[in-house]
Amino acid sequence: DLENLERRGEKSSARIGRKNAEKIVAGLAAAKSRSLERLLAGLGIRHVGTTVARILARRFGSLEALAGASVEELEAVDEVGEAIAASVHSFFHSEAGRRIVSSLREVGVDPRCEPRTPEAEVGLPLAGKTVVVTGTLERFDRRGIEQYIVQLGGKASGSVSRKTSFVVAGRDAGGKLEKARELGVEVMDEAQFVARYGTGSQGR
Repeated sequence: DLENLERRGEKSSARIGRKNAEKIVAGLAAAKSRSLERLLAGLGIRHVGTTVARILARRFGSLEALAGASVEELEAVDEVGEAIAASVHSFFHSEAGRRIVSSLREVGVDPRCEPRTPEAEVGLPLAGKTVVVTGTLERFDRRGIEQYIVQLGGKASGSVSRKTSFVVAGRDAGGKLEKARELGVEVMDEAQFVARYGTGSQGR
């Protein structure tokens, strides 16, 4: 139930002590141009890495909106389950979380991201598609191609499943490529991806 979820999240938030919180704020304050996605990934919230941070940034658009989201609103976001929702909610409602958000505002760190709903993505080339990238690419670095996939309306995932739309396989692709073949997921190389979707501003 909700109470149990809250307790689970509070345990992760309690790990962030005062000194650690101050270090986080000091580091982020030095990079006011940092994107909302990168800021969220750097806050030390349990279960929130680069991929989840990107999803949350796109859905809520600002730190203030995310901090004010309820557990139910967080759980409603695609790819955010109970554990992540509880962790994020408890972080922003903990003493350490409130202190970090307040301090960031004081030093003018307030990155924004244009919120994107599924409805807004209709018509984009990769709308509704989940893409996995594996191996080394020539025209993109990993972060660049994942950002490009997001710009095209898709979701960049780190694992292959039956829900994966296709896999982009570069040089020295390993287990993810093998799993894609086992599951019958479409696989394309970098040249095929570029021919179909271009490189945008993220390509080399």
